[in-house]
Amino acid sequence: MSEPFVHALRVRYHECDAQGVVFNANWLAYCDVALTELWRARFGSYAALLAQGVDVVVADAALRFRRPGHFDDELELEVAVVRLAETELELRTRALRAGELLVEATLRYVAIDPATFKRTSLPASVRAGLEEHLVAAS
Repeated sequence: MSEPFVHALRVRYHECDAQGVVFNANWLAYCDVALTELWRARFGSYAALLAQGVDVVVADAALRFRRPGHFDDELELEVAVVRLAETELELRTRALRAGELLVEATLRYVAIDPATFKRTSLPASVRAGLEEHLVAAS
């Protein structure tokens, strides 16, 4: 097993709600940003993934909120592949501030053909690129 992919992100003012904390829906946006950066790190870009004839769409998402995030916090988003199947992958994204766990998200993605939007297999090259971040599920 390997290490999660890590992306740094700073919380911007407009991402916080009236209570001064990161608005709950923004945590999913942070997960998406981290996934896009994972694609860039592993394949060169999101477009390079599409060029392989595959895209992924969210099938399930679950978030567990531990601590609030605030404006100007520096976050580390750890993205770990916890399951890599023929047509699906499951990612666990942990948002940390100075090592403190704020939010843990689990997202299951289904691979689709971007032209038809029908389920398809993940190409071997994509699977190989993600295996570097495959970790044991916890």
